[in-house]
Parts: sequence; C-alpha cells; structure tokens
Amino acid sequence: MMAFAQPLLTLLQRIERGLDAIIQPVVFAGMAALIGVITLQIVSRVLFSAVGWTEEVARFLLVWITFLAGTLAFQRGRHIAVTFAVDALPLRLRSLARFAALAVVLAFMITLIVIGYRYMQVQSFQKSAALRLSMTYVYAVIPLSATIMAWYALVDMLEVLVNGEPSSVQEGPA
Repeated sequence: MMAFAQPLLTLLQRIERGLDAIIQPVVFAGMAALIGVITLQIVSRVLFSAVGWTEEVARFLLVWITFLAGTLAFQRGRHIAVTFAVDALPLRLRSLARFAALAVVLAFMITLIVIGYRYMQVQSFQKSAALRLSMTYVYAVIPLSATIMAWYALVDMLEVLVNGEPSSVQEGPA
C-alpha cells in the first residue's frame, strides 16, 4: 500500500498547495477591499453624505474572508485544538485518534456542504438591499469553503494512513 499511496499523496499535496496559492491572495485582496470600503464609508460619512452600499459590501466581504481564511487555517492546522491527550498516546493510537478526528471533521464538512447548498438555494430569490445582488452569491461561500475543507481533511486522512500524521500538525506552540 505504501508504494501506491505515496505518489497519490504527492499529487494530492500538490493540489492542496495549488488551492492554497489561489485562496491566500483572494483573502488578501478581500482584506484590502474591506479596508478600502470601510475607509470610504468613514470618509463619506464625515465629509459628505454616507455612501449607502459600503456597509453591505463590508458585511459580505467579511463573511467571505472569514470562511475562506478558515479554510487556510484548517489546512495549516491552526484552528483551536486541545491536543495534549492525543499527543501523549503511543504512535499507533495517536494516528488512530487523528484519523478518527479527521473522519468526524469530514462528516461535518459533508453535512455543511449539503446544508449550505440548500440554504443557498432557499435564499436565491432574495436580493440584497443596497446592491440588489442575489444572496446566492453571498451564501455560496458556505458550501465552497466546506468543500475545500473536506478536501483538506481527505488529504490529511491519507497522510495519517501513509505517514502516521498529517503534515499540517504543528510542533509546539505557534
């Protein structure tokens, strides 16, 4: 199994890095846009009459940034975790515990994909107040980010099977 799994794992890790290379600049651009929109909102309220759409754009950007940055944090193993009990286990049990945790995460992400997609469809008739933008685009980030995190969980599960632990596991405090 090891000879077959290593090339597959290498390919999956390459795809994972490609996703990371796309998401990271999108989150950065979203943050820059958020700063610009909020600055415009403040300046327009102080010097002129308020620009109406800035609050809505800022809210939508914050939602998208939060979900997409959450995928980056998941991929890097940076979400809050209490690992001292798992870290104290022998290697085989530690690998089993990590695999089980990743299986739970994967099941949750699949559930979130389904629920997020349904919610996105239910809200498809609704338009945002200022921009008249379909709320489908706002809520699309839920199944999108859950799909990406499910992918990362699958890759981590394969890494646990092949290497004993996912590469995103950080040593010591960050």
